[in-house]
Amino acid sequence: MFSRFSPAAKRVLRAAEQASRNHNHYYVGVGHLLLALVEEGDPGVESRLAKAGTFVPDVIGEVRKALGTGDDRLWDGILITPRVRSIVALADAATPAGTPIEPMHIFDAIVAEGGGLAAEILARFRGNFKVPQRVAG
Repeated sequence: MFSRFSPAAKRVLRAAEQASRNHNHYYVGVGHLLLALVEEGDPGVESRLAKAGTFVPDVIGEVRKALGTGDDRLWDGILITPRVRSIVALADAATPAGTPIEPMHIFDAIVAEGGGLAAEILARFRGNFKVPQRVAG
């Protein structure tokens, strides 16, 4: 599922898993993924946020607040939610063959999918994020 991820995108995924642990959750959701994208400081993601008039620290604060903290419980790993799987599939489909999936592709897929916690948070700041259209070549 993550075989086309670039090293930077793999770091984002690991950071999303850590965010899940930090919030005492047993799953990686799109909110964790968005938090990881903005905390990892990808220039493309930061640029897209800045163009929309959105500041990274504001997004981080809103996502952390919205994620809250889960219950103390024992678990044997972290699950990947169906919505995250959908986001990865969208990023994969939108990335040209032979090109690794980068953090910006994941961000664009979150915006394109348009549902869930991450999309709600982005819409609160500025609902004008646009996913660039791929040019057929």
